[in-house]
Amino acid sequence: MYYHASQTGGIQTLLPRVSNHKIPLVYFSTKRENTLVYLSNAIEKHCLETGYPHSGPWKKWGSYGFTKDGVLRLEEYYPNATKETYEGVSGYLYGVEALADAKPLADIPFAVSSEHPVNVQSCEFIPDAYAAILAAAAQGKILLERYETLRAQKLAWIRDTMRQEYRNCAQNGDYRHFLLGKFPFLQQEAPARPQQ
Repeated sequence: MYYHASQTGGIQTLLPRVSNHKIPLVYFSTKRENTLVYLSNAIEKHCLETGYPHSGPWKKWGSYGFTKDGVLRLEEYYPNATKETYEGVSGYLYGVEALADAKPLADIPFAVSSEHPVNVQSCEFIPDAYAAILAAAAQGKILLERYETLRAQKLAWIRDTMRQEYRNCAQNGDYRHFLLGKFPFLQQEAPARPQQ
């Protein structure tokens, strides 16, 4: 079975969309739990909740990786990141039994893509993405690394990486707004606002 996550209900056919790979694709995972992280985007959620005006596609945020065994490792780069991103967010996991043109993604274990529209065969409603992620973590299907458990070396890496990300994202207003909101130390990097 192949799984695809969306906040949109009632989808009968999954259509290819342009994402990180710059070509229209539909993305799937052969692991149901791996799709749960796609039910919410931290950048979009933060911007909407803080009234940030934005039009066009949202920058994607994905602070996850995989263990050597291929278990999704969801990392919190700031306190309560998982709860803030997923709590109260509902969505749908769409299922497909077979894909004629499934192409594995080299950088994401258990993930495949399709260049063609795909007819949905099943749909599971997820009432709360945070509860679903916690349940998958309790079953050992997701490794949740809480911010407060991170080692000093990882925290230093996060600070350095977020500083670099902030410097490199001048054209992404939604991403800059998110970074400033979630990583207060970046306020020092922000240009001073002119006085009125």
